[in-house]
Amino acid sequence: MSVRPSTSARPNTTATSAADTDPACAAPLPVLGRDVTVPLVTGGEVTYAALDYAASAPALQRVWDDVAAYAPYYGSVHRGAGYLSQLSTDLFENSRRTVAEFLDCRSTDQVVFTRSTTDSLNLLAACLPADCQVFVFETEHHASLLPWQGAQVTYLNAPRTPDEAVATLERALADRDPYGPALVCVTGASNVTGELWPVRELTAAAHAHGARIVLDAAQLAPHHRVSVSELDVDWVAFSGHKLYAPFGSGVLAGRADWLQDAEPYLAGGGASRQVARRSDGGVDVEWHTTPARHEAGSPNVIGVYAIASACKALSEEGFDRLVAREQRLVATVRAGLAEVPEVKVLSLFGDEAPRVGVISFVVRGWNSSHFAAALSAEYGIGVRDGLFCAHPLVRTLLGSTPQEPGECGAPDETPGSLNAIRVSFGAGTPDEHVERFVGAVKELVRDGARWNYRTEDGRCVPDRTTAPSA
Repeated sequence: MSVRPSTSARPNTTATSAADTDPACAAPLPVLGRDVTVPLVTGGEVTYAALDYAASAPALQRVWDDVAAYAPYYGSVHRGAGYLSQLSTDLFENSRRTVAEFLDCRSTDQVVFTRSTTDSLNLLAACLPADCQVFVFETEHHASLLPWQGAQVTYLNAPRTPDEAVATLERALADRDPYGPALVCVTGASNVTGELWPVRELTAAAHAHGARIVLDAAQLAPHHRVSVSELDVDWVAFSGHKLYAPFGSGVLAGRADWLQDAEPYLAGGGASRQVARRSDGGVDVEWHTTPARHEAGSPNVIGVYAIASACKALSEEGFDRLVAREQRLVATVRAGLAEVPEVKVLSLFGDEAPRVGVISFVVRGWNSSHFAAALSAEYGIGVRDGLFCAHPLVRTLLGSTPQEPGECGAPDETPGSLNAIRVSFGAGTPDEHVERFVGAVKELVRDGARWNYRTEDGRCVPDRTTAPSA
């Protein structure tokens, strides 16, 4: 069974913008919200420039249409004999196969649906064999830095070149004592700098020393093809909400043995194959050995179907074309920022390092939260400011001490406080949004903000109680 969008099921998409009608600046994959206008504090409205894809990418129009077409047929998965239940079950399992194809999984791999990358990595952490040692660079997002608290964890210092990353890992793995099960967790693309990590080389180093490796592909999968088979990683994790499918679902895909040997992530219906009372009054449970073992409860079929729809859309568009266009946008941003002496772009591996559409920077003389607030209020541009849930990495890049306090998106008012600005984009970003951002940065640095701002509930916001700046 399958569900295909019908004309009647599609939302009205007749509204157009310059980005839709001009082939020279149109994004290759239309997204929801591309025509949304927002008010400016200085008066008037402007089309919103969503440049915070690294936090959550907007939904692809195709994903929304597919979900809307399926919604009337929604039914309980794996639990009913009725037509809608059977159709939903078929759609759910077909989505699993679509994700496996998207990731180029091995025939023996399992695809487990979770809530997010964070959930996926916590699931894997719960499945670690006894005495497993975990190795993770301090440069990781908190989703891949923190789940291993119950294991013996070695945190590796931030490398300054890809070769140094591989050498650092090799030394740590060679020195481990006792020699037993080990897991390496590494990002594919940094959520702070956008830089690509040497995943294939790190995987080879891990396997050479008897360790396994899990790839955090949350920032990689939306931008580049990810092949589990070619990279030879043992597991890969990513989130739907960064892959243009923001409906609360994620993926953990990879080797089955550790997953099958562990207790279910959640105990409940769906994870159990058989449950029987014992004569002593207790309960015996036989758990599934399929992905259902870690998918107890009613699954998020809408989220799962959305991920599958996004995987198909990206695959059909072709990553070669998507990457080429994104690199052009990256070059536009980097060239524009390089023209502003007050701007410092954050980087581990240097200016020539390959990267995805994620760029973080600081502006001399500006509190980053103030700068981001002005971009939003005066230009209709949405970016991110703070430490991006990667506190150790941002502290290293800014040259602060590891103990210096800081919070995601809630810095103090000091111009030099510990936080940065992040601009991020992808397949749904029109050229105009990137060009507007570059122009706004130059104008803000040159002329200053046109409005007064104050801190409210930890955020910098326009102060509507006073007159604007002169």
